[in-house]
Amino acid sequence: MKHQAMRRKLKTTTVFTALPIIAMTLGMGKELMAQTNESKAVRNIVLVHGGFVDGSGWQGVYNTLKKDGYTVTIVQNSTITLADDVATTKRAIATLNGPVILVGHSYGGAVITEAGTDPKVAGLVYIAAFAPDKGESVSSLIKSAPAGAPQPPILPPVDGFLMLDKAKFPVSFAGDVSPEEAAFMADSQVPWGVNALGGTITEPAWKAKPSWYLLTTEDRMIPPDAQRMMSKRAGATVVEVKGSHAIYVSQPQAVAHIIEAAAKGALVAEQEKGGTSAAAD
Repeated sequence: MKHQAMRRKLKTTTVFTALPIIAMTLGMGKELMAQTNESKAVRNIVLVHGGFVDGSGWQGVYNTLKKDGYTVTIVQNSTITLADDVATTKRAIATLNGPVILVGHSYGGAVITEAGTDPKVAGLVYIAAFAPDKGESVSSLIKSAPAGAPQPPILPPVDGFLMLDKAKFPVSFAGDVSPEEAAFMADSQVPWGVNALGGTITEPAWKAKPSWYLLTTEDRMIPPDAQRMMSKRAGATVVEVKGSHAIYVSQPQAVAHIIEAAAKGALVAEQEKGGTSAAAD
């Protein structure tokens, strides 16, 4: 009896002694898994501007992403032809090591739709952007805008390039940007090539890559209903924000937030895709 009691006591002591070790081991395992997932997370971000502007408007978004530890590349497209802009964007992608989140604003959405088929691109983020389907262009999407939608104040082309009416630029493009900054954006416009608007998509990247869409409800350049149609068709994860077409300038934190969500979500999507493939095998 005495020996049985001692054995029970020893067994009980061993179990209780082991519990903290097991708990610590499990905790270390979870921490190691979190670190492993973090190390695999997409850390490269490529930002693509739209028409009438250049890459400098991304500065607020850039600052936030850099502060959070991302490697950020800003593409400076000529916006003369879609093919040239896609080539420029792909060169920027090629300079980076590892997977990339490709972000496009406005016309930049057409650029990333075509350039996003690059194997390094893990996900696409559309910021109040065009998301054309195969055979579509920015021009064809503008022509099919919902009835009654505000008309962008685009002036007649001169030598094959378009500009916005400077007096109407602030209200149409940058309604929630300070008057001083909106005036500067209007006066520093980059002429947008008619050929760039007419460039058609050969293979939409959003059909094969996960996508996110920041929809601006006060947009007077790309109507919100048109944004809803394109984002739904692309199967994108949509976030709606009250803001103008220049949301990337006026609310850089909101833009950075959806980009960071995509950087994390693209990893999950890839893991789920791998799991589905393994199950299918």
